[in-house]
Amino acid sequence: MDDSTVPHTADGRLAQLAGAIAEPARARMLCSLLDGHARTATELAALAEVGASTASAHLSRLRDDGLLSMVAQGKHRYYRLASPEVGRALEALLVVAGVQATPFTPSTPDRLRHARTCYDHMAGTVAVALHDQLHAKGWLLDDGGEYRLSEAGAAGMAALGIDVPQLQQQRRRFACACLDWSERRAHLGGALGAAILQLALRQRWAERELDSRALRIAPDGERRLLAAFCDR
Repeated sequence: MDDSTVPHTADGRLAQLAGAIAEPARARMLCSLLDGHARTATELAALAEVGASTASAHLSRLRDDGLLSMVAQGKHRYYRLASPEVGRALEALLVVAGVQATPFTPSTPDRLRHARTCYDHMAGTVAVALHDQLHAKGWLLDDGGEYRLSEAGAAGMAALGIDVPQLQQQRRRFACACLDWSERRAHLGGALGAAILQLALRQRWAERELDSRALRIAPDGERRLLAAFCDR
């Protein structure tokens, strides 16, 4: 958006955002993202019941106004709410409207959705839970789009036998968010994510399935995997 058209007053900015939300198709797109799961332009177009070109224009408006952000994952482009503040504002408006947002319903087969490999690291609901747990415990810190370990995180990884300095010397990203295609939320990628998968396989918390990306993780293995990174 041209800087000359951007309101420079609080009321002007509020009116601009209200205008972005007021269009029914854009409102449906925003509400569908309240569950924290990212969606493609095609999915958002279907939810809003508009064509691809119309959806593209709506998404551009929402991005320009700071309500949406876009994440590139391979050849796909996913959209999500730009910040937690956007989500809280939309939820407050839904309370006033007296309605609930539509829940996310994944279509991925259960065994792949639960746990699988994503290149050389772990993906699926278990991996997303571990990613969130590492953040909540303060081991994993967001450093401008890349992840780094806190002192406690580095010590915890070392206690589990993960050689963090060696991982940091590799010619690849050390740790990063990788958008999970079934959960539409982040799991842990990079050298650290690969090391955690290898640890899970060595400890028999997880087992590879033959001729498949699926990982077999029994309930007891899942408990031990998550506990290993959080009970220290």
